[in-house]
Amino acid sequence: MSKTSLIIAREYISRVRKKSFIIMSIIGPLLFAGLMIIPAWLAQMEDKEEKTIAVIEYTETNRPVPDSLMIFKDVIPSREYLKFEYLSNTTLGEMKELLPQSHYYAILFIPHNVFTTEVVEFYTKKQPSLGIESHITRSLEKYIRDSKLIKKQIPLDVLNSAQTDIKFKTIKLEKGEYEEQELRELRTGVGYASGFLIYFFIFFFGSQVMRGVIEEKTSRIVEVMVSSVKPFQLMMGKVVGIGLVGLTQFLCWAILTAGLVFIAQEAVLSPGVPPAQQITPENFMETETAQTVEQTTRSAQTENPELSGFFGDIQSIRFGTIICAFLFYFLGGYLLYGAFFAAIGSAVDSEADTQQFMLPVTIPLVISILVMINAITNPEGQIAFWFSMIPLTSPVIMMARIPFGVPWTELTASMLILITTFILCIWLAGKIYRTGILMYGKKSSYKEIWKWIRHRY
Repeated sequence: MSKTSLIIAREYISRVRKKSFIIMSIIGPLLFAGLMIIPAWLAQMEDKEEKTIAVIEYTETNRPVPDSLMIFKDVIPSREYLKFEYLSNTTLGEMKELLPQSHYYAILFIPHNVFTTEVVEFYTKKQPSLGIESHITRSLEKYIRDSKLIKKQIPLDVLNSAQTDIKFKTIKLEKGEYEEQELRELRTGVGYASGFLIYFFIFFFGSQVMRGVIEEKTSRIVEVMVSSVKPFQLMMGKVVGIGLVGLTQFLCWAILTAGLVFIAQEAVLSPGVPPAQQITPENFMETETAQTVEQTTRSAQTENPELSGFFGDIQSIRFGTIICAFLFYFLGGYLLYGAFFAAIGSAVDSEADTQQFMLPVTIPLVISILVMINAITNPEGQIAFWFSMIPLTSPVIMMARIPFGVPWTELTASMLILITTFILCIWLAGKIYRTGILMYGKKSSYKEIWKWIRHRY
């Protein structure tokens, strides 16, 4: 076993055994799974409380409109958990007094001059949700608009034919085939999360490399180690070992998150389904069992259309490509910046002295976060393209673009540039590390570091 492999194993095992690594490996998947599951679950749960709204319509004499003369009756359609009752035998004042003790959730008051003022009043015991407000206003707006146009002697069939609802569907041509590109919001979320995670991993584990080098240098342990191993081997062992720790944690997060999402999908979309109705290789071909499974699936999707659509949208994203690209850009970006952080740690005597050298290294990472917003809104733009080619920013920017589809030529070029730059930076960082790791009591400067790089060994 080579000396570098021994250093890699030491760095890897010592960090994987830490309680902080185990805790973060558990908390991370819970957090990511929660971010995907909880919003959809809350959206499903918030409207399950049945609400009944009393609707009162007034005449010009400020009296309730009789039931047979109500203009707005049944204009607002009821929903599964939202009902409307149109009252004609009570006044607004009486209902306002009875509301706190009644079974009604709220009172919708429609005055006689609503066609001119376009104002309705909503009296409620609780703050209504945005969904309730938008449902009522959309229904009334459509009816009032149509009524006004009918008064202008425009036929109703013309009005109905003029109703237009444009759905923007993007179909992208790739390799002579058309591929439908939808779910813009979901792709945006995946791109932003991927880019930010790359930034976080690079900065977090790169900082660990720098701190580890500083600790070994200040404790003089490195003097013992370099007596039996070359400084470059020591640097590579530390960088690669910590990088494998980050890769292990990411794989743990990915596997556990996928498992939690799958369990939540089965538990939420198919609650109470007995094991006998689950699809297995043995009973799948049996007609009755297959029909039962299909009926159960349809029932679950009908009961939970929002969650079913949400999980279906997630499955339509090419997570295999995204995960493979994430692994490459994490390793490439980390090894690139990890070499810089190791060189900085070797050039200083304490963490307080790192500030002057950290700024040039962190500026590209900060810029990549700022450019990532532009890359998400315009993934095919020139800014997104060039910053996904520059190796110091490509790990973050390219991960933000990949969910929207990136040509293989651009992806391959970006990867090759990153690999070439990483090899060059490892060579430069090795020259700095070789000299700086044994320098004590003297504050380094950029001029001094340049001398170390130019020195021939």
